[in-house]
This record gives sequence, structure tokens and C-alpha cells, in this order.
Amino acid sequence: MSSQGKVVITCAVTGAIHTPSMSPYLPITPQEIADAAVGAAEAGAAIVHLHARDPQTGKPDQRPEAFEPFLKVIKQRSNCVVNITTGGAPTMLVQERVGPAAHFAPEVASLNMGSMNFGLYPMLNRFKEFKHDWEQPYLEGSRDRIFRNTFADIEFILRTCSENGTRFEIECYDIGHLYTLAHFAERGIVKPPFFVQSVFGLLGGIGPHPEDVAHMKRTADRLFGKDYRWSVLGAGRNQLPIAAMAAAMGGNVRVGLEDSLWIAPGKLAETNAQQVRAARQIIEGLGLSVATPDEARDILQLKGADKVKF
Repeated sequence: MSSQGKVVITCAVTGAIHTPSMSPYLPITPQEIADAAVGAAEAGAAIVHLHARDPQTGKPDQRPEAFEPFLKVIKQRSNCVVNITTGGAPTMLVQERVGPAAHFAPEVASLNMGSMNFGLYPMLNRFKEFKHDWEQPYLEGSRDRIFRNTFADIEFILRTCSENGTRFEIECYDIGHLYTLAHFAERGIVKPPFFVQSVFGLLGGIGPHPEDVAHMKRTADRLFGKDYRWSVLGAGRNQLPIAAMAAAMGGNVRVGLEDSLWIAPGKLAETNAQQVRAARQIIEGLGLSVATPDEARDILQLKGADKVKF
């Protein structure tokens, strides 16, 4: 799945899952997000996957003007591929979520491939005290919240971004999501090569067992053959074990504080770059090498940084 032994590392630097009270190292402000992205790229990440947050409260913020300050800084300081979320947060409507990708026309945007339960509330068993009044209700609310990604929502995002030449990090949290991708591919609404990001270990999606990883890859192989590039992310403590499994199977990997706050049992990661270096050590230990941003552009057939609107 990787090109001539080259493994693409994506780093998701802040996301919309973890809240500020969970870790002092979670990037919140535009400067922190920019520094985290550049540091991850310097450590070996070819792609940085970006969300924005309110710099005062850390709450997810999907306004294009919240993205602009760090997008320009990252582009000035790094050649990395910028990937803008269209997932936003599970509390947001699709029109809000697609706004930044539609406005800035990045090389890559994420795209969730199905509606699902998105259970964050078990984090309340570990984290009891919160700095901001939005955090606890946000986590607890996931007990009765569906992360909406209907067929109409998915098609809306694909068609909204179709004129921009943006490709997608297609996030598949379960086997059925692969079949949904196949449906849109059959209709010609999304074109290969597909960058399939398989997500393991999030409550509501497929589990982190090695058989789950193998089943996801087998199904994608059968549906897409040579028309896709496979990558994985493991939630929480599953991050590095899943990365190791996928790299050994020819896949690409995603790490970052969006997906896990940890670098070892009970030890918070202090930077995104620390997680990238850990993944890189695994990859190189397997006799593989990490793709540069330009190699990732070639593998994924991206349009190039000169064609974005930031």
C-alpha cells in the first residue's frame, strides 16, 4: 500500500475530541497549533490534519477565520501537506463543517464516511475537574448524540469541494463506511486514488483487535484494489500498536494529540512531534522509510501547495 517502502505519516495536532482540562500540552491557540504542526512536520509527518479552537476556552471552532491565522503561518514555515477537517465536531451541522475546506481549498480535507454513535463520555471516568463550563456537558452529551454524516451530507461535502481539486482523507470508522465509499466511487462523485483512513478503537466504531485491522484491510483490498492508499489511526492507548500493525501490513499511519493524549501508559505526550518520532521509530525499525511531503503528494496525487487558497 505504501510506495516503494515509503510510509506517509499524518499528524492530527488538536482535533475536537479532547478538552483543554485533559492535558496542558493540547494545542489551543493559533500559535500553538501552528507550532505543533510545524514541529510534527519537522519530526517526519508529511501531512498535518488541522482543527481550530477558540483560543480562550479551547472549544472547537469551525469558522474559516479561526483557521486563517495558523494556516498562513504553517505554509510559510513548512512544506508539509495541510489537511483541513470537514468533521469539525459532532455537535456541528455539515454546512458549518465544510466551510473552511470550501474557503481555503486545501490539498486534502477529511471526510467522515457515515453517521455513528461517537462515544466520548467514558473519558469522564478519568477526568473529573474541568476549567471551562462547556467541557463536561460536551463529553456527557455524547451518550445521546449521533455524529451525523448522511448520504446527503457526504455528497454535499464532495460536491462543494469538487471545483477546488481537494482530495479527501476518507475516514472509515467501520466496515460499512468502506461500502459507502464504494457507492460514491461507483457514482463517480469521488475519484481514485482514495486515501482511506481506517479508525480503530473509538466507542461506536470498529474495535482495535488485530482481526479488526485485518478485516478492514481485506475489505478495502477487495473493494478498491490498487485504487486506494490505506492509513490507520488508533484511538487512545491503541495509537502505536495499531500504527505498528498497519506499517507491517504495508499501510500508512496517523498519530497526534487529536487521537491520543498519551506517549506511554500513564504518561502524557508533551508534543505532537513526540508521537511522530515514536511512529517513525516503528516504521524505520521495519526497514521502511518515512515519506517526505512531496513524496506524499506523489503517492496521493495531490494538486500541490501552490494551488491552495491560503
